[in-house]
Amino acid sequence: MARVAAHVWVGAYLQRLTAEGIFAHVVHRGDDTAGAIAVKVALMNGRASLWSRAYGLEGNLGWDAEIADAPEAEVDAALARARGRDRDLWVIEVEDPRGRHMLGDPGLAG
Repeated sequence: MARVAAHVWVGAYLQRLTAEGIFAHVVHRGDDTAGAIAVKVALMNGRASLWSRAYGLEGNLGWDAEIADAPEAEVDAALARARGRDRDLWVIEVEDPRGRHMLGDPGLAG
């Protein structure tokens, strides 16, 4: 299965979140075709999580929580370091007090 271009995946992801009533926006636009994607999930209480795409043990592309339920400043600092290493990185911020991000839904793995 061919990998979907980053900008196509981001657009579909934002539409999926909107359909569920979850606010999200692009913080940094990366490379349209091959940019990596990071998703920050802000709980709106000073805490957040950071998710990135990663290959699992069976070679399937999915999402991994790099940082789970940490101070939001810690997640922001990690994202700043990641953007320093990779200018093509897409950064999406999801704002949901319940921590919903839909990354486990079918069709959003990669």
